[in-house]
Amino acid sequence: MVDYHAANNQSLYSAGGQQTYMEQENDWDRDLLLDPAWEKQQRKTFTAWCNSHLRKAGTQIENIEEDFRDGLKLMLLLEVISGERLPKPERGKMRVHKINNVNKALDFIASKGVKLVSIGAEETSAKEGLLLWCQRKTAPYKNVNDGLAFNALIHRHRPELIDYDKLRKDDPVTNLNNAFEVAERYLDIPKMLDAEDIVGTLRPDEKAIMTYVSCFYHAFSGAQKAETAANRICKVLAVNQENEHLMEDYEKLASDLLEWIRRTIPWLENRAPEKTMTEMQQKLEDFRDYRRVHKPPKVQEKCQLEINFNTLQTKLRLSNRPAFMPSEGRMVSDINGAWHKLEGAEKGYEEWLLNEIRRLERLDHLAEKFRQKAAIHESWTDGKEAMLTQKDYETASLSEIKALLKKHEAFESDLAAHQDRVEQIAAIAQELNELDYYDSPSVNARCQKICEQWDALGSLTQSRRESLERTEKQLESIDELYLEYAKRAAPFNNWMEGAMEDLQDMFIVHNIEEIQGLITAHDQFKSTLPEANKEREAIQAIQAEVQKIAQYNGIKLAGNNPYTTITPQSIDKKWEKVQQLVPQRDQALQEELARQQSNDHLRRQFANQANMIGPWIQNKMAEIGRISIEMNGTLEDQLTHLRQYEQSIIEYKPNIDQLEGDHQLIQEALIFDNKYTAYTMEHLRVGWEQLLTTIARTINEIENQILTRDAKGISQEQLHEYRTSFNHFDKKRTGIMDSDDFQALLISTGNSLGDAEFARIMGIVDPNNSGAVTFQAFIDFMSRETTDTDTADQVIASFKILAGDKNYITAEELRRELPPDQAEYCIARMAPYTGPDAVPGALDYMSFSTALYGESDL
Repeated sequence: MVDYHAANNQSLYSAGGQQTYMEQENDWDRDLLLDPAWEKQQRKTFTAWCNSHLRKAGTQIENIEEDFRDGLKLMLLLEVISGERLPKPERGKMRVHKINNVNKALDFIASKGVKLVSIGAEETSAKEGLLLWCQRKTAPYKNVNDGLAFNALIHRHRPELIDYDKLRKDDPVTNLNNAFEVAERYLDIPKMLDAEDIVGTLRPDEKAIMTYVSCFYHAFSGAQKAETAANRICKVLAVNQENEHLMEDYEKLASDLLEWIRRTIPWLENRAPEKTMTEMQQKLEDFRDYRRVHKPPKVQEKCQLEINFNTLQTKLRLSNRPAFMPSEGRMVSDINGAWHKLEGAEKGYEEWLLNEIRRLERLDHLAEKFRQKAAIHESWTDGKEAMLTQKDYETASLSEIKALLKKHEAFESDLAAHQDRVEQIAAIAQELNELDYYDSPSVNARCQKICEQWDALGSLTQSRRESLERTEKQLESIDELYLEYAKRAAPFNNWMEGAMEDLQDMFIVHNIEEIQGLITAHDQFKSTLPEANKEREAIQAIQAEVQKIAQYNGIKLAGNNPYTTITPQSIDKKWEKVQQLVPQRDQALQEELARQQSNDHLRRQFANQANMIGPWIQNKMAEIGRISIEMNGTLEDQLTHLRQYEQSIIEYKPNIDQLEGDHQLIQEALIFDNKYTAYTMEHLRVGWEQLLTTIARTINEIENQILTRDAKGISQEQLHEYRTSFNHFDKKRTGIMDSDDFQALLISTGNSLGDAEFARIMGIVDPNNSGAVTFQAFIDFMSRETTDTDTADQVIASFKILAGDKNYITAEELRRELPPDQAEYCIARMAPYTGPDAVPGALDYMSFSTALYGESDL
């Protein structure tokens, strides 16, 4: 065959320069007709070619003249080649019978439009087609001369049959014989030529070679169709596998996110209070870690999930696949619903924590106040029961009885003065109960003991008074000075005890105004001290007058004032204590004033930042909305602009972090209000997260528009026209329109819509039945009909080629024709074929193909 190429490349003119190539070829044909060797080769080639077809009918020929003489095998050959039945042959042995059979064969040939003449123009074009096919198939091979061309043809289509690299280019006879033997043994191509008929021949027989080459062409032409079909199937399966991978990724990410939300919501909804401030503050710190460390990645995952979902839907639409419907409970709306519940639980949680901390702070303050007042009261009542139950009046003198009575009156006055403290103790205990103080049982027990003791003291006091009054007629007048001392000393002593208690009283304030109120009250108390000192000096003067009279009258005093246990020394000691507590109280109030001033500074510091960040976030949200519907430049320009915009937003993050730091300082200072700003940290956090999510979604929308534009071949002018139309009917400028506005938009584009048609279109642009249409869905709809996409019918036709035109295909055929991973993908998903022509292991490629496009279940 290669030598024939060489002949074709000779000059179109002879040495004389006058005779054309066709004229020269005709001369050669006349010469060949007279060449016995050429005639032998022709007989041999034609005999082999006939036998390659007659073999299918179970017969063959040995000699053309003899075996075709009666026309029987010639008619059989024509039936095998055409696949049609010829007229019934005549079985007689006479010459007329044989001639009739040959004529029937020749008539059939003529009926097919074949002219029984020498090779003409029609056959010349077929020859050139075969030559072009050979050249294209052997183009990647070097040194196809020297008998290697037939080997190259076989290796190109069946590389396992020939080790091409081991063939020697200097041994053309061996090479040709190798190709002829392999073709006859493995490809069922009979040996029509001998190597010696080609090698060393100036001009090998062209017709014999072309007949032989045509056998190779027919043997391999099916492989080309199978290769084309396999390529189409591989492309379709690759799209399906990628989409399935994206679906699996979405399902896993959705499941993980829902599981995290499911675990987190009960924690946020748990309102079981802790017993101490330390435990509640730890809960608040855990919540801060959740907001700063644990939740932000989940916000990004949620945003990425929505982006992946939109991108997947776009790819499905572009590849003519049905929309992706996540498994039950994993829709984007399900994620949003769960997220809404999470934020609902989260919103109340921080407020509850702060209220609980405030409650525990109040409880600790009240509990300490209860303990102080209870301790003072218990100290006062210590020994009082024993004093009230003693029988000293039974052996006392008249003067002593009168003294005891006066002393008891003073005690009753003191007892009445302590009634207020007991009521305060009971009121504090009641408040601790109402606020659910964790140690209420011990508080109640102590309060109950104090009240019971107080009731007992009242009963004992009444009983002792009755006993003393029974002997009152025995008493003489008592020293009025002692009595006056006792009556004035008791309330003054009680005033000092109350003053000391007030000066040591714990206080809790939340702002400058409250501490300034306490300072004002303390200043008012200090203004009463000079008058109180005068009272102290008057009381001490009474005692001095007692001493003076006793000394003057020579009276021996029994010792202490019989009417009171309050001594002048104790009055001076308590007065000194009051004098010490006053400056201490001054210092405590001033320190609290400084703390409240610091808190006010923290409020202003947070408010200044919040009042800048809040409007900044609102402006950015508005700008993103405006950018998403503007039509400035190409989509790439818009994408670049948005990414730069996103970077500027990300670079603003330190301001948010600084504000979080200021917010933590405010919480650590237990500041619960801020009159300088209407913004809360919670509000700004949500705004910041929405801003990040919105810019990411907007970028994804532009990316999907680019993906759609490139896949659909949409021009920039068309996109501009689409955007202009969409913006016109997007009345609210949200980038999303409701079904009524969308219907008006469709009508404006020339679509005549009935209810059924509009419902069908809404099912395409809004597969989740949300009632809203995005710009991306709109351009997908406008361009989906113009794209040349693969179809289920095309895939079925491709499988039919691989299956050898059968209605089913086998696993062996899939593994032979497709790459391993895609072959196994098909085998695992194809249902068994159940048609009447089914064989063991037959697979149904038709239902599999329709399932790829959502027309049946895979």
